[in-house]
Amino acid sequence: MTAHTLKQPRADRQRRDRGSATLELAILTPALIVLIGFIVVAGRVAIANNTITSVAGNAARQASLARDARTAAATAAATAKSALTAQAIHCDGDGGGQVAVDASGFAAASQGTPGQSVVVTVTCVVSFTDLAIPGLPGSRTLSDRAVSPIDPNRGDTP
Repeated sequence: MTAHTLKQPRADRQRRDRGSATLELAILTPALIVLIGFIVVAGRVAIANNTITSVAGNAARQASLARDARTAAATAAATAKSALTAQAIHCDGDGGGQVAVDASGFAAASQGTPGQSVVVTVTCVVSFTDLAIPGLPGSRTLSDRAVSPIDPNRGDTP
């Protein structure tokens, strides 16, 4: 009778634990799905932010090599737009990202004043609407600014 009494608690324990793994999985699954969604969002923001930083720097450098302010602004905008497209960064809004160029330093540089620079600001609105995660904002605006000195050896005439 003693042996039978010792086996009885084990059987009761197994009967009580039956289905608990299924219940735990049912409780944890939504939390894991939300966690994976936030990891995807963090990755998307990090990649887009790094790309925008790189694009702004490259656009500022290309603008600094131009001969005049008008060409600098056009070159910076074209460089930034093509780089965003090449990197598959899809910005919401007008034309897939905004590029602002401050090329006011060209006036002083053309008169021989050293130390002038070009400033390029790239702004991109990254959308999260395709992820459909509850509580997540629909988009995030990422922006970066790069400054590049105007090349003093660029020459003012073609």
